[in-house]
Amino acid sequence: MEHIIRNKFRERPRGIKLVGYIIMGILLAVLFAFLFGYFAMLLWNWLMPSLFSLPQINYWQAVGLIVLARLIFGGFGHGHHSNKRHKKQWIKDCCDDEKMRKWKYYHDYWKEEGEERFNEYVNKKTSEKED
Repeated sequence: MEHIIRNKFRERPRGIKLVGYIIMGILLAVLFAFLFGYFAMLLWNWLMPSLFSLPQINYWQAVGLIVLARLIFGGFGHGHHSNKRHKKQWIKDCCDDEKMRKWKYYHDYWKEEGEERFNEYVNKKTSEKED
């Protein structure tokens, strides 16, 4: 009985902790966004007016520039993860064991038949171009 009571008391703080973590995460994200915009504004106002004779900007213009740059150059999704899957699949398809085992005979083939066949192919192609 005592064990059940202890578990009920443990469950309640977990829910409160979870809500606290969510609120702290949101607050940290907002703080990070404000700092990021502020530093973007500082960098712009430090570099751009002196380098390119552009006007200084305020905080909200800097945030707008960040959003615009993400839309134009980076997007907001994480599509690059799917590319990793495609690359892994391509490597699997390309480099399976059976195909790799065949390559150990490549040098022998080239020495015995390959160079001669290649020269025949080149001669055939050059004679087609001359016609």
